[in-house]
Amino acid sequence: MFTGIVESVGTITAVTELGDQSQISVSSPGLDGDLQHGESIAVDGVCLTVAKHTADEWIGDVMRITRETTSLGDIKVGQRVNIERAMRVDGRLGGHLMQGHVDATATLVARDSQPDWDDLTFEIPESILRYVVSKGSIALNGVSLTVAALEGNRATVSLIPTTLADTTFGDAEVGMVVNVEVDVIAKYVESMIGARS
Repeated sequence: MFTGIVESVGTITAVTELGDQSQISVSSPGLDGDLQHGESIAVDGVCLTVAKHTADEWIGDVMRITRETTSLGDIKVGQRVNIERAMRVDGRLGGHLMQGHVDATATLVARDSQPDWDDLTFEIPESILRYVVSKGSIALNGVSLTVAALEGNRATVSLIPTTLADTTFGDAEVGMVVNVEVDVIAKYVESMIGARS
């Protein structure tokens, strides 16, 4: 499980194509010396497994289905990514419960910069719109955020300076495609109610 509190902004150092899968190499400042083989790390909200690691970087496998359904399919060398290691049982739940299982991708359609925050508006796919509610939690590129406004299929999040500085959203431009994970509790509730009807 993850919480959506980004620990590091990493950089993609290599992308190796291996037929139906690929491998990405990631430099993650502040994390590399403590990584363990086989541990889970979220890269822009996508749960990957550490397949290999050195003192400078680590490598994760990206399966074909992941490349087809997340932004990792278009990842490039030099790209900056949000990094979070899996939550420890004795850790704080600073954001909200996340699995690192991307539900869909969304596109940034507007950015409104204010003196003390930035409003970013994303176009949410119809397939997951029922799980997005005003003042509810949403994960965008692995960052736990609150939906500040919802109009039709457009969800706006307000980002404080700390979030802009400590994640890749500081550089986000209109047209950016992000990974979306909706609140898993909403999906469980829907499933349970559906089973009873």
